[in-house]
Amino acid sequence: MTSPLRLVVFDCDGTLIDSQHMIVAAMHHAFEAHGLDLLPREQVLSIVGLSLDEAIHTLVPHVEEPLRRRLTEAYKGAFHELRVRKDLAEPLFPGVREVLEALAAREDTLLGIATGKSQRGLRHALETHGLGHYFVTLQTADDAPSKPHPEMLRRAMRAAGAAPCDTVLVGDTSYDMAMARAAGAHAFGVDWGYHEPEMLRVAGAHLVLSDFSGLAPALDAIWTDSDVRESETAGGA
Repeated sequence: MTSPLRLVVFDCDGTLIDSQHMIVAAMHHAFEAHGLDLLPREQVLSIVGLSLDEAIHTLVPHVEEPLRRRLTEAYKGAFHELRVRKDLAEPLFPGVREVLEALAAREDTLLGIATGKSQRGLRHALETHGLGHYFVTLQTADDAPSKPHPEMLRRAMRAAGAAPCDTVLVGDTSYDMAMARAAGAHAFGVDWGYHEPEMLRVAGAHLVLSDFSGLAPALDAIWTDSDVRESETAGGA
């Protein structure tokens, strides 16, 4: 029997790339430019994973729509300008390159990304770190509704030709976990991102990783179990 095609879809900010300093600095710049009180760091990071429009709305639901639009544009401009600052670097989390290389080498496994970033922002981040060649599908907030809506993940599965039962979403926020569950995929959380592990479990994480080295064994475990069940079902038919 031919092995099914497997798909591993990663969130970007907080999962692959540590972008917290840049995100907070850009948000503070946008708020300050419009005379708004700066929000605590933890509050800003709590919206990472949402599309930018949805993130701004979540942070300041009381302001009028025109001001939210101006804040969104100010954030985009600040993010672009602040990239030159070395103190706001966006490094990869430990083990990212190694795990991507190992998974991409598997004949039955494809990799993708589903992120609240724009296509421009995502491609810049991937080019900066030389990661773009690992992924067969890049889904962003430009292409589908914001997380936790499942459409980004559904688009990734369609693009890769993978079934929900053979798809794993790896992310650091409750939005990622809810998106995966809504799409019928496996939800793997990571504890080095911007939401607490308990939030991930409550949102439906099947497990929460504490190190990228645990990802491959976890994938093998769920897929082996899935193969066994499929074999038993076929044998009993």
